[in-house]
Amino acid sequence: MTRSDRFAHQAVTGEAKTLPDEQRPAVGPIALLPAAKAESRFVDAVSDAGGEIGELGSDTRAVVWLANDHPEALVEVLEQHPQIQWVQLPWAGVDAFADALSSHDRADLLWTSAKGAYAQPVAEHALALALAGLRSLSLRARATSWGEKIGESLYGASVTIVGAGGIAIELIRLLQPFSAEVTIVRRSAGEVSGAFRTVTSDRLDDVLPETDVLILAAASTGETRHLIDARRLSLLKPSAVLVNIARGPLVDTDALLDALQDERLLAAGLDVTDPEPLPEGHPLWTEPRALITPHSADTPEMIAPLLAERVRANVEAFVSTGRFIGIVDPKSGY
Repeated sequence: MTRSDRFAHQAVTGEAKTLPDEQRPAVGPIALLPAAKAESRFVDAVSDAGGEIGELGSDTRAVVWLANDHPEALVEVLEQHPQIQWVQLPWAGVDAFADALSSHDRADLLWTSAKGAYAQPVAEHALALALAGLRSLSLRARATSWGEKIGESLYGASVTIVGAGGIAIELIRLLQPFSAEVTIVRRSAGEVSGAFRTVTSDRLDDVLPETDVLILAAASTGETRHLIDARRLSLLKPSAVLVNIARGPLVDTDALLDALQDERLLAAGLDVTDPEPLPEGHPLWTEPRALITPHSADTPEMIAPLLAERVRANVEAFVSTGRFIGIVDPKSGY
């Protein structure tokens, strides 16, 4: 038995949505694309759910898209096969497929993503970056002498999470042992179980001054681009830590670099950057208060079984129950 077998992440799915019969895609053969990425676990997931796997052709009714690059290839598939009525995407965030979503936003095409599926590994990484930032581990990793004793504690800290999806839900659970006071900032009104409070995004400025750790877990859209800019960075305490495990464009990189260099922020833990990959020689690489990981919060080894489970659940919805998880609204971009 391997370590991954003994310590498996579980999908944080959120609520499934049952589509009325008239909105359900027509059942038919499912193509796993690109074919080179159709490993056995995905084939088994479709078969176990009662789905029929077939090569891409005129009778194809659904596509499970397994590639994380070259989204233009998916656009080409949809243009050549307009009879396809359901597409399962491989990532929680769908910004890479923005062109496909906008050009094929039609009533008879259902889009689903993996949102929520990777919440556990990503939340685990966010917690690691938050602890590293509070304990100034990026400074110590670069140190060449003993230096002074510095560090803040996560116990009892005020943690603000922007986003209310699966990552936020899992973070609330992981933060419980630290007695952290969690504030959720979300687009729409509504309480999130386990949070100290939930506020709408128009109140973000109100909660930033009291925040010890700011964790970004929101979708990347036109509305959220540079959500954290120079003005909002100035609202944070000099002892605050910023963690971004969502998408790089949520943060104004130049403004963040200025805040770190001027010591107006204790630390930043970044699993995503703008641009991405962060170019060699970029000043963030040598900024001692920045800890950067290469978009590795959810490694391929971690996410493959989680994606397979999402595929299984949604193929079951496709062929029988109609209860789909991770439905995407092409207009909102998530």
